[in-house]
Amino acid sequence: MLDLSKYQSVGEALRDALDQYANEVCLIEADREREKERLTYRDFKQRAHPLAKALQDSVFSAGARAGIIMTNQSKWLISAYAIFFAGGVLVPLDYKLTPDEQWQLLKHSEASLLITEYPIWRQLSGSPGRATATNVQTVLVTEAPANADLSGAQRWEEFRGTGEPVFVARKRSDTACVVYSSGTGGRPKGCMMTHENYLEQCVALTSLYPFWPGVRYLSILPTNHAIDFMVGFFGPFTCGAAVVHLRTLRPEYVRQAFPKYKITYVSLVPLVLKNLQKGLQARFDALPLGKRKIFNALVGVNKALTKSRPRLGISRLLLKQVHEAFGGALRAIIVGGAFSEPQTLQFFYDLGIPVANGYGLTEAGTAITVNDLKPFRADTVGKPLPGMEVRILEPSADGVGEVAVRGKTVMAGYLNEPELTAETVVDGWLLTGDLGRFDGAGHLQLAGRKKNMIVTEEGKNIYPEDIETVFESLSVKEFCVLAANYIWPKRSMTGEKLVLALHLEEGQQYSEELHQDINARNNRLINYKRIHGIVLLDEDFPRTASLKIKRNVLAERLAKLDSGTAILPL
Repeated sequence: MLDLSKYQSVGEALRDALDQYANEVCLIEADREREKERLTYRDFKQRAHPLAKALQDSVFSAGARAGIIMTNQSKWLISAYAIFFAGGVLVPLDYKLTPDEQWQLLKHSEASLLITEYPIWRQLSGSPGRATATNVQTVLVTEAPANADLSGAQRWEEFRGTGEPVFVARKRSDTACVVYSSGTGGRPKGCMMTHENYLEQCVALTSLYPFWPGVRYLSILPTNHAIDFMVGFFGPFTCGAAVVHLRTLRPEYVRQAFPKYKITYVSLVPLVLKNLQKGLQARFDALPLGKRKIFNALVGVNKALTKSRPRLGISRLLLKQVHEAFGGALRAIIVGGAFSEPQTLQFFYDLGIPVANGYGLTEAGTAITVNDLKPFRADTVGKPLPGMEVRILEPSADGVGEVAVRGKTVMAGYLNEPELTAETVVDGWLLTGDLGRFDGAGHLQLAGRKKNMIVTEEGKNIYPEDIETVFESLSVKEFCVLAANYIWPKRSMTGEKLVLALHLEEGQQYSEELHQDINARNNRLINYKRIHGIVLLDEDFPRTASLKIKRNVLAERLAKLDSGTAILPL
């Protein structure tokens, strides 16, 4: 691995990695049964440098911002490297957002360049939001058909400069990326992540879960996701490892990738991990009685032998068929982005497949705490990473309080939001809005959320305020969307739901017509943003002098109702 303490920027470290590991494979891209390409670090450099030169030959300069909206593929990483090499700031956006949401974030980030792929550009170019993002001057589109109308965009494959680009140095304190959380909508919150944030995070994570030449990481999470950006790009590249991209995530092709490419690490969100558990459990339950008894006995032996720490060699020998299905080289599954249920983590550990369970948020880099497996603990999110300070603010009698974080991976602030930044980072401490406690062994146990936000099993951050636009003009006096656990805290990180609080007009009844209207609007939302119930309050909502709803006071009033009977299901 490169000694990252010697580097000032992400681009500088990646530049040297391409030379140091020139003959190692860095990228494999597969589409169904066909492997589309396999690049060494030398190949990657030959692809990226002409793009970096073209950027420098255009109006793109140091500090300029460039958005990427793409599915996982080699051109995503090549484009990101070229942006860093040219001294630019990367704005990685979720390709699953709507075109209007994407344009909104491109405008907010002040990106002058957009790199995207043809199917996404077709949606973006026809969106009304395009007219508002006048800051985007150049659009590069990958894999466009020969005769396609690109609506003013240029072909990525043809945007190439002649000669070698000049590396543009950046300082550790400079912004490397502007990262938007997955739930951003009504009020975009762009986290300004510095080069130091990424360099320090990479050092901390690889101290626990190292990469080296020959390691293969299966990239399933979107590369714009904080986890995959770090462990599916920057981390592997600075260690000479290889990243495997699949152009389709159909389950059968994901399963085939493990043995085909001898995958070492993979990152998943809790929902995918849980579904994988269900599938495996169904196969185990389908075994004939005799084989099932033998299998369960072997699992029991493995549990006894790995109680204090993982013993991959023993586990692969005892449970050979299970490990061969995962390629026989899997060292750990990395899971994050949301809370994972302890029973799911224990299920995989009992099979000899450690799960690197952790806790983090965009504002603090990739991770704050990670289970170091010394020993494995399914009931916690691990200990603070090296260099990360974590403390509990105003703990209750049982030790539960708000989790606060300080360290070199904490963001520089929210883009163009000094007041919000000052509210979130106080005296250097990031206030996470999550509730937790430390146990006697120094492990962090999460207990719920202080803030009116939920995190789904898919790792999506949902801000209820952003859902309310769908219910505008609803035939009621006033309404407000809230997280149910924010109203009725239950000290849990699972089963979080949104509810719609309604105050009807005087004399108005909650009718079937109103119910159907709410349902119809709700169904226009993407599934993980939908509300799950209605709560009626027969009084005016508390408001500020500027007539904004006081959500915390409203939640206190709603909390007096019995949650078991107050919520009308949708």
